[in-house]
Amino acid sequence: MSDESQRPERGAAPAGGAGESAVSEPAGMSGPQLARAVLDAAKAKRDTASRTRRRGTTGTGDGERRLRGYSGPGPDPRDPQLLGAVLDRLVKARGWQQPAAEATVFGAWERVVGPEVAQHSRPVKLENGELTVEARSTAWATQLRLLAGSLLQQIARQVGHNVVRKLHIHGPAAPSWSRGPRRVRGRGPRDTYG
Repeated sequence: MSDESQRPERGAAPAGGAGESAVSEPAGMSGPQLARAVLDAAKAKRDTASRTRRRGTTGTGDGERRLRGYSGPGPDPRDPQLLGAVLDRLVKARGWQQPAAEATVFGAWERVVGPEVAQHSRPVKLENGELTVEARSTAWATQLRLLAGSLLQQIARQVGHNVVRKLHIHGPAAPSWSRGPRRVRGRGPRDTYG
């Protein structure tokens, strides 16, 4: 066979099939129109090949798929992350900064106020920026009242500003006969002490 018998006629589709070219050459094309037709045919062939690859076939032939944009050395969002960094992002995304700072006051009291003060006191309650601290003795309660300004500064440095705005310091509590925040007024039962 000669080379001329293998060439398709103008206007006929190429012999490669429908996947090779979606646009046929119209008769009488030349110059820019012919270049445009060839470009359209190449784009159609590329689109067909990319659809085939998305279904599970890869162009490499080894069965591996490569993600676009992730090649070469360097940091990658798919790399393992430090737990602390992941938790920080989660706390910021959910808006948990304030509750986390309040929990730090109770969970890391010794680190927040120092070991000596923490040995003689403990945080009891934090509501609306007011921290209630219970001292082990009345002498330490007096000392902590004198140190209230520096304690507030230490707390602000460790957990952030406006977490604790005011301190309520009291001495050791006597046993209370009331159970819970609400109770019935009155003398109660008369047989408490016999």
